Amino acid sequence: MAKIAFILLCHKDPEAIIQQAERLTATGDCMSIHFDASAKPEYYQQIQEALGDNPNVTFATKRIKCGWGEWSLVQATLYAIEAALRDFPRATHFYMLSGDCMAIKTSEFVHDYLDEHDCDFIESFDFFESDWIKTGMKAERLTYRHFFNERDNKKLFYASFNLQKKLGLSRQIPSDIQVQIGSQWWCLRRPTVEAVMDMVKSRQDVVRFFKTTWIPDETFFQTLVRHLIPSDEISSRTLTFLMFTDYGMPLVFYNDHYDLLLNQDYLFARKISPEAVELKERLGKLYAATGVEFKISGEGPSLFKFVTGRGRVGRRFANRFWETEATLGRERELMILVCKKWHVAKRMLAKIKQETNVPAIDYLFQEEDTDLPDLGGIQSTIEKRTRHRRALIRMLFDYFQTNRMIICMDPGSIDLLHDFYNDRSTTRALEIQCDYSEDYLKGHASRIGLAGEQTPQETLNRILPTIKRDIEDESDAIRDADFENYARIREVDEIGDFLGPIMNFLSVSEDKARDIAMTPHLFAD
Repeated sequence: MAKIAFILLCHKDPEAIIQQAERLTATGDCMSIHFDASAKPEYYQQIQEALGDNPNVTFATKRIKCGWGEWSLVQATLYAIEAALRDFPRATHFYMLSGDCMAIKTSEFVHDYLDEHDCDFIESFDFFESDWIKTGMKAERLTYRHFFNERDNKKLFYASFNLQKKLGLSRQIPSDIQVQIGSQWWCLRRPTVEAVMDMVKSRQDVVRFFKTTWIPDETFFQTLVRHLIPSDEISSRTLTFLMFTDYGMPLVFYNDHYDLLLNQDYLFARKISPEAVELKERLGKLYAATGVEFKISGEGPSLFKFVTGRGRVGRRFANRFWETEATLGRERELMILVCKKWHVAKRMLAKIKQETNVPAIDYLFQEEDTDLPDLGGIQSTIEKRTRHRRALIRMLFDYFQTNRMIICMDPGSIDLLHDFYNDRSTTRALEIQCDYSEDYLKGHASRIGLAGEQTPQETLNRILPTIKRDIEDESDAIRDADFENYARIREVDEIGDFLGPIMNFLSVSEDKARDIAMTPHLFAD
């Protein structure tokens, strides 16, 4: 059975460190702690006194001062690994943690998982080919030497970098290694860790290279493991659940994230807020429990993107469309049927085609498999259709040899509506506003990746009101835009209330409008 040696780097909150060590070693595992030498001495003394008698806890062979982005973080890890290898000969796995990580599964689940997966878990993507680095320096992390801490000595850091660049003092990467990059939160098997430590001793040229790279904790172990271990024995992922904001800051978890964390396909999570006392207590009790079944749904990243993309007052701000194209034509009329329930709009659209013979197309900007003619490839993907939206619609007018056409659109695509209304052609919109049952909202959450079959009811109870409000906000945004030739029909209204809006939208008689309004099972889910 797997026996884990946790490698813990920490620099604050001694009470939390003590609790973490006691909790993780209580089920038979062990821990090697490196406590930052720049932290308060009394904190380290407190930790030593509390854990000194615990046979499953050891301390790094040497303590050093650590700084973000520096080699010191890698060196501190190596010191902690040395102690773990020496004091825990039966440890089969070495799991890298920080002081604000906590288990989000039971110890039983964690050990069974490692027993079932005989591999090393470490993100390791090609440094130059992958898009792991989103912003800032990339190749310059490696090809220049970095002697100063970017956060503590920003002026010296960039002065040194710019001087090297000016003088052409770039350097070569060791020829026999392919630099990798990934998360520093890994879990490695004992033979792998031993091989890494042997390479550290035998390849001082590699060590010297990484000592002056920038943020080496994202490249050092990732590169060495990939250099030493066959690819089929590496799972290029982390077992620690963490997410980052658009500003590159780690997302912090609080008391109300308990259900969300348990549903993720990870063993630990980072960062748990120091103020999340209830969350820590619940996760602490969970780790020691037995016989717990977990329903993995993994909607965390999608849910976070959804919530953070909605703005301060809960409204989503869509991407801007920077590319504008030629007009559709002054003489042309584009009619847009707007509805959140796509099946409702499609039913009405089918009836409109039957009654009017006006060319009509379903959700071409939302559904990849919308039935479209071959227009030379511009119709092949939603991305292309959206980028070249006016050209696409103009080509469809030409294809159908018509000056009138109807399309369906989701109310979330308000930027598209604005763009078409700004065209010289005539644009009309008819919004179909529906009622939304709980079952529909659940299905919608599943379709957009916010929930899965295993998502617990407690999580749904929290996100469904937000989803409903978001749908209502999309409709309000359309009404607030005050578009010309805009009308709305609502599921709660009488058939007679539909006639005027449909007549104006399609320029049809009252009889035809009545036939369309009476589309069988129009609002049925």
